[in-house]
Amino acid sequence: MVKCDKCQKDAVTYIRYNGSHLCQGHFSEFVEKRVKKEIRNQTNFNKVKNVAVAISGGKDSSVALSLMHSVVKERRDVTLTAITVDEGIENYRPETIKCVRELCDKLDVTLEIVSFKDHVGYTMDDISKNLGYRTPCAFCGVFRRQCMNAVARNINADIIATGHNLDDNAQAILMNFTRGDVERLARLSPHVRIQPGLIPRIHPLRQIPEKETYLYAIINEIPFSDKECPYWSAALRNEYRDIIDELESRSPGTRHSILSSYDAIKPLLIEKYPQKDLGKCKCGEPSPSGKCMACKMLEDLNKK
Repeated sequence: MVKCDKCQKDAVTYIRYNGSHLCQGHFSEFVEKRVKKEIRNQTNFNKVKNVAVAISGGKDSSVALSLMHSVVKERRDVTLTAITVDEGIENYRPETIKCVRELCDKLDVTLEIVSFKDHVGYTMDDISKNLGYRTPCAFCGVFRRQCMNAVARNINADIIATGHNLDDNAQAILMNFTRGDVERLARLSPHVRIQPGLIPRIHPLRQIPEKETYLYAIINEIPFSDKECPYWSAALRNEYRDIIDELESRSPGTRHSILSSYDAIKPLLIEKYPQKDLGKCKCGEPSPSGKCMACKMLEDLNKK
C-alpha cells in the first residue's frame, strides 16, 4: 500500500499535478486550505453579511455549502442561506432535493427552494418538448440564473457562492476563447463589480479539480446525489470537457495553467471591456438592453 508523503498513513489518492500521495486527513487539509484561501480572496466579510450558496444536491455544490458553512459558522455577524432551484425534471430533481434537505438539516442552514413552474410557468420537462433551435441547457441556464438571482435579492444576500470547480472554470474559459467572445471573458465569475439588482457570484472551489471534490465529499460523508441530469448529454460544454480531460491526462496541471493564464489577463480584459450599466427588464431583473434573455426565451416558449 502506498503511504502518505506527510505522515506514512495509507494514501487515498495521488495528486498527479504536484506528485504527492495523501492520506484522508492530509487530503482534506489540502482541499480546505485552498478553498478557504479562495473565500478570503473573493469575499470581504467587513462588507458581506448575508451569504447565499446555490446548491443542486450534487457533489460540487454540496462541498461548497459545507466548506462555506465551516468558514461562516465562526462569525456571528454573517448569515448563510442555501438556495435550490427546482427545474421540474422528473426522476432526477426530487432525489437531489432530498440530499439538499439532508445536508441543510445536518448543518442547520436555512433552505430556500424556487421552482421553474412558479417562476416562469413551465417545468424543464415541459420546455424540453418545445426547444426549437436551442438546447435544453440554454433554457435551463438562463432561467436557473434568474431564479437564483431573484431569491438571493429577496433575502438581501450580498453574494452567491456556487459550486463551480476547476474543471468548470477551465471549460468556460476555453469555450469563450474558441467562440471569440472575449468580452464575455471579462465578465466571468468571480465578479469584481457590484451591479444594481445583480447579486455577485463567487467560486470557492475554482482551484479544486472535480475528482477532488468527489473524493472530499465521500471522505467527509457529505450527503450528495450522483445522478446525472437527463438533458446533460446535449450540452456543448461536454466537448470542451473531453478536450481538457485529454490535455490534463497528457500534461497534468493543464487546468491550473488555463485558470492562472486567465487570471493574469483578466485585469486587461476588464479595462478593455468595462461592464455596461444595467437597466431593468419589465420582469424586474437587471438587463443590459431592455428585455432580458429570460423574457425573450419565455416569449419563444409561449408562442409554441
